[in-house]
Amino acid sequence: MSKTALVVGVTGQDGAYLARHLLHQGYRVVGTSRDAQMASLTRLECLGIVSDVEILSLAPSDFRSVLKVVSSTLPDEIYNLAGQTSVGLSFEQPVECIESISLATLNLLEVIRFLGGSIRFFSAGSSECFGNTGDLPATERTPFQPRSPYAVAKAAAFWQVAAYRDAYNMYACTGILANHESPLRPKRFVTQKIIEGVRSIKAGSQSKIQLGNLDIWRDWGWAPDYVKAIHLMLQSDSPSDFLIASGKTVSLRQFAQLAFAVAGLDISDHLESLDSLMRPSDLAYSSMDPSLIFQRLGWKTSFTIEAIVSKMYFNELY
Repeated sequence: MSKTALVVGVTGQDGAYLARHLLHQGYRVVGTSRDAQMASLTRLECLGIVSDVEILSLAPSDFRSVLKVVSSTLPDEIYNLAGQTSVGLSFEQPVECIESISLATLNLLEVIRFLGGSIRFFSAGSSECFGNTGDLPATERTPFQPRSPYAVAKAAAFWQVAAYRDAYNMYACTGILANHESPLRPKRFVTQKIIEGVRSIKAGSQSKIQLGNLDIWRDWGWAPDYVKAIHLMLQSDSPSDFLIASGKTVSLRQFAQLAFAVAGLDISDHLESLDSLMRPSDLAYSSMDPSLIFQRLGWKTSFTIEAIVSKMYFNELY
């Protein structure tokens, strides 16, 4: 019989791509959103899988809601990809951030423990937890130094997963995800803001893009690649935490330069940095070493940053 996967947060970028991947692997996929009847299924529709995914309502920060859904679906695997996803928004809504990430993770872990059985659990972590990495790329052994409410919440969720794995012998693990992009990214993310802005400038409907700090450095990857790593993590004989990244770091300025180059435009004519758009606290430099997941699971990213920017600009979903 096919496995059942419960994808918490199935309507987001990662949830939609993961659902598609799991369906191709022969899974029954049950996805959740806070309100199934009102949820936007646009991403599932874009990927052509909206009719293949069962959508249920689930409030991750409500223990009773989590218990009801998990006990009724009895999944083999649970992927928690829900919660607040924006570092910038976490400064404006820190309480909601903590509840949607840390409390939600705790509820899922506790429900799995309460029900017993052999449910395997994946939690989406974040490379933001490392803070500024400096000259040495972060690995799975690098200490966390979170600098935003979002990173604090993700760090708390990481240690909750580790504690339950050790205390109750649960198959639970965290994928520490570096930034990963696709055309399904919401417009509030800076990468998508750049892509949309460049398209508008090219079309003549906009003259400039206004951004905050252009001199931040990040490891940007391709989201459809990363969900394959997420799935692989739950297929291993024993649970382990892995860093999921490309191993290549570029600046936001370079990302923007690549986007303007794809459109055949001169960046100096159309991009400006404004102090008013700066975050209260930001990571200057973040670099990752994903060699462990390649050694243990054989996974590595398939696309360069140039290819990722091009695929986003031309709206190539895969």
